Amino acid sequence: MSLLLAALLQVGAAPGTQPVSPVPDELWEQRRLNREATEQREDAASVTDNRLAKCAALIEIDPAAARTEASNWLETDGLEQKSDAAQCLGMAEVQLGQWENAIAAFIRGRDVALPGASKTRAQLGAMAGNAQLAVGDTAASLATLEQADRDAGLAGNEVLKGEIALDRARALVALGRLDDAQSALTLARTALPYNPQAWLLSATLSRRLDTLDDAQRFIEEAALLAPTDPEIGLEAGVIAVLGGRDDAARRSWTSVVELSPGSPLAQTARSYLAQLGEVGQTE
Repeated sequence: MSLLLAALLQVGAAPGTQPVSPVPDELWEQRRLNREATEQREDAASVTDNRLAKCAALIEIDPAAARTEASNWLETDGLEQKSDAAQCLGMAEVQLGQWENAIAAFIRGRDVALPGASKTRAQLGAMAGNAQLAVGDTAASLATLEQADRDAGLAGNEVLKGEIALDRARALVALGRLDDAQSALTLARTALPYNPQAWLLSATLSRRLDTLDDAQRFIEEAALLAPTDPEIGLEAGVIAVLGGRDDAARRSWTSVVELSPGSPLAQTARSYLAQLGEVGQTE
């Protein structure tokens, strides 16, 4: 409460002033109607969120049943819920390995989003772009992700822009546009400073560009954020051996084997360790 308002409450109205006119009844009624409309929208959003959560949970148990549920939801509910229904359908298709169907569902959800729902459009566009990248349609993926980036900008969501920048960087690397990928990763690191993937991808790209000092700096940051991530350990070893630090490389790759012994990453680490051993024997 401001000091002026407190003083007015203490002393009351100035002598000789007219009493304040009461609020007209029609304004009170309008406020009541507005409040009820807001509550109804919030209730509808809560129901939609719960239904999406239930559908996502069903995907983990029975993705085929989830696909049927999402298809029915998509065709029967109103426009406000179609984006969520399409998202669930797309996720079910991904789980079933039906990538083209997933892409179509995500794009449909993006395109039916209500005016002003820029965040929803960005999220579904990012999902579609990732699915396109998964099937090797890299050019289409980049175009979809760039649209998602614009939508995230309209939504004023810098975190979402950072997440999309990571995906754009992957697509740009696949297209051989490494300088553009660097720019995307710079944006990602700025928006997502605590995301180890942003630093890992930056390290990998810097290593490919033979800027090993940058690669080392980035991989160290990634390791601080996720010290037990085997991907980071594998990349750290590669960067170390290229920098002539075989002992550091050996420690990194050994940690990968110990952390995830049955994984493909561990198998790769073992092969690197074997090569390093052979090099040591010939020296």
